Amino acid sequence: MFDRDQRPEELASFAAELEGLGADGGPRVDDLWVVEDLAWAGSVASATLALASTERLRVGIGISPAPLRNPALLAMELATLARVFPGRLVAGVGHGASEWMAQVGAASPTKLALLEETIEAVRGLLTGATTSVAGRTVRIDGVTLVHPPAVAPPVVAGVVRPRSLELSGRVADGTVMAEGQGPRAVEAALNAIAKGRASVSADGPSGTSGLSRPSAHELIIFTHLYVDDDPARVATATAPVVAEYTQWLGIPPQDVFLAAGEATTATARIRSLWEAGADTVVLRPVGDDPLGQVRAALAELGEPARSR
Repeated sequence: MFDRDQRPEELASFAAELEGLGADGGPRVDDLWVVEDLAWAGSVASATLALASTERLRVGIGISPAPLRNPALLAMELATLARVFPGRLVAGVGHGASEWMAQVGAASPTKLALLEETIEAVRGLLTGATTSVAGRTVRIDGVTLVHPPAVAPPVVAGVVRPRSLELSGRVADGTVMAEGQGPRAVEAALNAIAKGRASVSADGPSGTSGLSRPSAHELIIFTHLYVDDDPARVATATAPVVAEYTQWLGIPPQDVFLAAGEATTATARIRSLWEAGADTVVLRPVGDDPLGQVRAALAELGEPARSR
């Protein structure tokens, strides 16, 4: 992940250097994820910079808040990127942080409906279909993109709570899970997603747009990374993260999941997310040397998993 606190002018070189890791035949990074948090940076602009600075990396948007985005305009932006950089974009959409949405007058009393209808509308438009949505919150009347992508990028839902995870299973191509959550949360999320997918016929329409249920569903999880052999430095570096996610997730500090510690410990925790069912693990490095943290993790991930 290109962290929100990194300066936008650093993104192009960060992306290019990240793509070069593993060129010697070792493990390599497959994805680069950019964020959209209020007052930091816009995700579409960041994704454009990252895509233009690389040739191979898949670039994920994690996430565009549905309350801030008109679905037709979002689909137009995504379609442009997907045409110019085919097969390299993942579009994340979520509820947005409630307090931030309230700050800009975008808070919605119908968060679930807004997200579901936004995802349905964006997915429909990206397929090139003439799309109409007459939902509780989204209104689109017979819109067809003039320049749809040849292959629509996956639209994934960045969500946390069980009802939102079920929503993601119903209408999205994948789910993005937030930092701080470990293997048990992955297993619970997969159960909720499966419930949502089971509620929609594989061949029949889902939601308001008449789209069929996505044929596959990718589970993506973000996790903080900090590799250091000194437990005291690890504790000091990760203390703000633990405090933030204790409050945000509403869980005890000891339950906040981190890929942190010496290299074998940090990477064992990354592997545990895969083993629990995550398809993609996105590392969010902590500290002022993010690429150094990624290199340390990749070096250890290149070694066979140790018995434990």
